[in-house]
Amino acid sequence: MYIPQLEDLGDVKGKTVLVRCDFNVPMTKRDDGEFDIVDDFRIRSSVPTLKWLVDHGAKVIACSHIGRPHGKWDPDLSIAPMAKRLHELLPEVEVLENLRFSKGEEENDDAYVQDLIRGVDLYVDDAFGAAHRVHASIVGPPKYLRSAAGRLLAREAEVLASLLEAPERPFVGIMGGSKVSDKMGLIKSLIDKVDTLIVGGGMAFSFLVALGRNIGDSMVEPDQIDICRNLLESTKKIILPVDYVALNSDAPFGRGINNGTAQCFSGDIPSGWKALDIGPKSSEAFQDIIMGAKTVLWNGPLGVCEDPRFSLGTQAVATAVAKFGGFSVVGGGDSAAAIEQAGLANNISHLSTGGGASLEFLEKGDLPGLKALRDSPS
Repeated sequence: MYIPQLEDLGDVKGKTVLVRCDFNVPMTKRDDGEFDIVDDFRIRSSVPTLKWLVDHGAKVIACSHIGRPHGKWDPDLSIAPMAKRLHELLPEVEVLENLRFSKGEEENDDAYVQDLIRGVDLYVDDAFGAAHRVHASIVGPPKYLRSAAGRLLAREAEVLASLLEAPERPFVGIMGGSKVSDKMGLIKSLIDKVDTLIVGGGMAFSFLVALGRNIGDSMVEPDQIDICRNLLESTKKIILPVDYVALNSDAPFGRGINNGTAQCFSGDIPSGWKALDIGPKSSEAFQDIIMGAKTVLWNGPLGVCEDPRFSLGTQAVATAVAKFGGFSVVGGGDSAAAIEQAGLANNISHLSTGGGASLEFLEKGDLPGLKALRDSPS
């Protein structure tokens, strides 16, 4: 799949270029009402594209969404903190206010598209994390302007396409997170491509129930059990946890909470207990599989990793993915955060900025934002 690159724009000197970025980064609000950016990875990731355009003489306007204001002004979702951080890195770039303050963005309204591109000569999409959205700033400008992929978006598409087309084997997929329903389409798509698929996190329990296991009070999606059972009967590639770290069901859990005592169970989980992480036997088994791989794709945590009591499984997987020596792709906010927090980001071949976009690309092999670029005027 060829996607137009920056070089395909021709001479950009003196041209005004609208760049769709993804500045949707985590923030915390201070007592004085100001915001601190928790992780500026996505902002830093936009710099190569923006700098290339600036260095080649273009006037650059960056735009992005933040959060879900649903077409209304919300001072807590202003793009100002992100613009301030970007200007520390690249002061020449103009930054528009949050695109989603206008209803026209999510509604893909053509009048809003015309407002966005007024006075603009060229368009660049570097927001891979939003490329699965049929929104005005993603699919609108390429209808009217010569358009191209930024460095980040082009690299994301290239890496993920390589996983679908010709991964070096053994190819191991690791799927985590809370709900199997969110990733069942991807699991079905990947099962024919990977050699082994490790499933952990809350999504594992629907598979375990399908095998007849007792999971105590752990989360389960009843409408997914038959689907999981059919999948397990059709393949031997899926590897599930064999032990779990659990908490008494009436005890709270989460960041900064230490009530209750965590306990490890192998096999069945007793009633009254909620499993929140994989146990040490599972961690070791998963690490062994990863260390024997040549390609690894990891999306989603293996436990409630924001609570330190239930983060060891995710940390074990993060360490193995960073050290196995092959080609590694990590996507999804929690997975990427685990890698960053462990100081292992430099050991990952590709740290994806796109959560839902990565999943949809791996499932379907294309995204609306990519198609729009391919169909743009040449």
